[in-house]
Amino acid sequence: MAWWSAAMLAMALLGGCAGSGTPLTDVTVPPPTDYLIGPGDNVQIIVWRNPEVSQAVPVRPDGKITTPLVEDLPASGKTSTELARDIEKALAKYIQQPVVTVIVTGFTGTYGEQIRVIGQAARPQALPYRRDMSLMDVLIAVGGVTEFAAGNKATIIRNVDGRPQQFRVRLNDLIKEGDITANVPMRPGDILVVPESFF
Repeated sequence: MAWWSAAMLAMALLGGCAGSGTPLTDVTVPPPTDYLIGPGDNVQIIVWRNPEVSQAVPVRPDGKITTPLVEDLPASGKTSTELARDIEKALAKYIQQPVVTVIVTGFTGTYGEQIRVIGQAARPQALPYRRDMSLMDVLIAVGGVTEFAAGNKATIIRNVDGRPQQFRVRLNDLIKEGDITANVPMRPGDILVVPESFF
């Protein structure tokens, strides 16, 4: 379970000091990137003038897909266009000049693109990253925090230049006070850790 590994990494990085870390003040918008297919996504494969090999298939947990005439083709980490070109190459053995279109549905994304929420969230989970996603969007998706959460001691663990760094965020100020300055942009791969309050 990849989410469990991420949770254990996050807890190890916290090392018992949930409130530590640099305040997160980065308000720059990340550059737009193409969506990368991940395990759990569904892909609709359309082969022009060949409906018998056109099909919707899931991306398996190992990141591969299987379609008529194409077995165990890696799909995870590729854009829909890259996957379409790979399928065309595989089908070229059977179909003259195949033209393939891939449409992604049921978005999950690669594990490195997901945002993980652990601790005292109402529904801790991994979320697919969406462009321009903010901390508020993440909190809405997980149903907020529990009554036992120490919201202003929450942290985001973010990979910066290949190294995990911990940043403080102010969930209580955002949720209870409506302080919009506490709403920060999220990045693919972020881990939001919401610690428990000790009374």
